Amino acid sequence: MLPARAGRRARPGVVVPRGAPLDRFGLRDLLAEAAHGIGSRPARLLLTIVGTVLGIGSLVVTVGLAQTAAGQVARQFDAVAATQVVVEPATARSGDSQRTVGRIPWDVEDRLDRLAGVEQVGAVSTVDIGAATVSAVPVNDPSAPALTPPPVLATTPGLLDAVRGTIATGRSFDAGHDARADRVVVLGVRAAQRLGVFRVDRQPSIFIGERPYTVIGILGDVQRRSDLLDSVLLPVGTARADFALAGLEQAQVTIAVGAGAVVGEQAPIALDPATPEAVDVQVPPPPSAVRRDVQADINAIFLALGAVALLVGGLGIANVTLLSVRERVGEIGLRRALGATTRDVAQQFLVESVVIGLLGGLVGAAIGVLVVVAVSLAKEWTPILDEAAVVGSALLGGVIGLAAGTYPAVKAARIEPIAALRGTAT
Repeated sequence: MLPARAGRRARPGVVVPRGAPLDRFGLRDLLAEAAHGIGSRPARLLLTIVGTVLGIGSLVVTVGLAQTAAGQVARQFDAVAATQVVVEPATARSGDSQRTVGRIPWDVEDRLDRLAGVEQVGAVSTVDIGAATVSAVPVNDPSAPALTPPPVLATTPGLLDAVRGTIATGRSFDAGHDARADRVVVLGVRAAQRLGVFRVDRQPSIFIGERPYTVIGILGDVQRRSDLLDSVLLPVGTARADFALAGLEQAQVTIAVGAGAVVGEQAPIALDPATPEAVDVQVPPPPSAVRRDVQADINAIFLALGAVALLVGGLGIANVTLLSVRERVGEIGLRRALGATTRDVAQQFLVESVVIGLLGGLVGAAIGVLVVVAVSLAKEWTPILDEAAVVGSALLGGVIGLAAGTYPAVKAARIEPIAALRGTAT
């Protein structure tokens, strides 16, 4: 660890003979000394690099997987939420209460089906059955415990498709049932379990009050309006005839991705040309904005985890460099006695830390990229990696090494030659 051509360098208070060459501790000497210091302890070097590799690798993996996962989430979100439009009557506040000032027409499906970008339309409304009960048997048993009846909803024939629902068994009612006001119902799967109806091939009936209704289908699942799974569904025409249904509460519309702005502008006019403001239309945000918001949220979470991993790697470099300073006190003192300045000593330890950080950063970035690609292939995702983030992560290893090695380098530079040679430096 002796500096090249040591002993000829001018130091304060030392007189150099005229004509004697002044040797300088140049960049090549600095790199040679740093390489010797790093390579003299390969086992320790390996352990130190492992800490940095884990930190940088974690950062690349978290950023890469965050970007990849955000892309997948945004695509799935676009496929469901970005294709959903909800139409409701407008409301006005009077004092502490709200009142409905608009209405959804009964032929809402026909009116909205004509709009460009609209794929499916359905409407739903709560049915007031008064004090009537919903049961699977016509016998009223006074000794039986009172149970809260499942809610009864009136729906148009297109609602099931509009909410992306499926029928587990049987079928749904159609426009014919609605026009004839047939007494048929479709049960949500949880409502069917409460009523004890599990099959429809024998045409089971339920009773709303004293009126029998034939169960023709049982819902399996819905992607929107999960409350339908707990409800009894009957045609709007039947609800108008039997329970004097006054109006529709909500329309569910499935649209093509990106058609939200057009549908939001045209739907109120199609439903109520005279007073379009009497209808509220809730359209999804643009898909690009949704993707940015989702990706930003996921990136924030994963970057916090990567920062913790980097902190661990930086502390590892600082600890190992401090230990190296303590073990090399004698060498540092000898170098100082032979003419090395405090600057030379500090630069050497800084270069060693930076090189260790860069090595760890390069290896960690490479491993991180491989992990992101492997996970994406296993999940059948499209890997998304920002090249600038990968290169920046590798260089960040050098920055961490510089920051971690600053204090040990300053500590090494402050060691006095005589104290080091006496073995009293701390």
